[in-house]
Amino acid sequence: MTTTIALFGATGKTGRRVLDQALAQGLSVRALARDPAKIAVADDRLTVIEGDVLDARSVDRVVAGADAVLSVFGHVKGSPAGLQADGTRLILEAMQHHGITRIVTLSGGGLRAEGKDRPKLQDRIIRGLLKLLSGQLLADAEAHLELLQQSGLEWTVVRGPRLTEEPGTSSYGVGWVGGDSTTKISRDDLAQFLITQIDDRQYVREMPFVSAR
Repeated sequence: MTTTIALFGATGKTGRRVLDQALAQGLSVRALARDPAKIAVADDRLTVIEGDVLDARSVDRVVAGADAVLSVFGHVKGSPAGLQADGTRLILEAMQHHGITRIVTLSGGGLRAEGKDRPKLQDRIIRGLLKLLSGQLLADAEAHLELLQQSGLEWTVVRGPRLTEEPGTSSYGVGWVGGDSTTKISRDDLAQFLITQIDDRQYVREMPFVSAR
């Protein structure tokens, strides 16, 4: 049973929800932040480490002492094109150094689960727009997936559609793109599902898609 997680992306809109919910569930959290002042939470079970996900020493400090890793960091204005892949590479190296095997990461629905997804017309249109307008981001997500696949670790990539600020309902669908999937989910519900995956092994080396019902 996991008691301590290493959290990357804790200051983001989704990461803040993950942090709050993890602490509420009694988990200890080691969180990386370029600006620790952006983490307003104060808790005895929270350790904030100042640094950058592209700095190997910072990443290693966060991972040390954790049982599992939750990675929800993403691109912001001015981010390097290969941010997710380069950061993931350093996280995986730190995990292997410290003997940690479980990592859950967040990506978008543009990432395809071959043989599992059954995209509908609207899904194909959305992916087409992503490739056209955000081709570098999609390529970075695909590169981070390839690193996970080659790592030999127990990874899960959680994919989601458009994220909303609506209150969580704890009612969402989990499966693959197409079928009963929808085109949105609240950040609260997404955070809840991400935390369940720390100890749930149903989707090890899989890419479940979670969306509102």
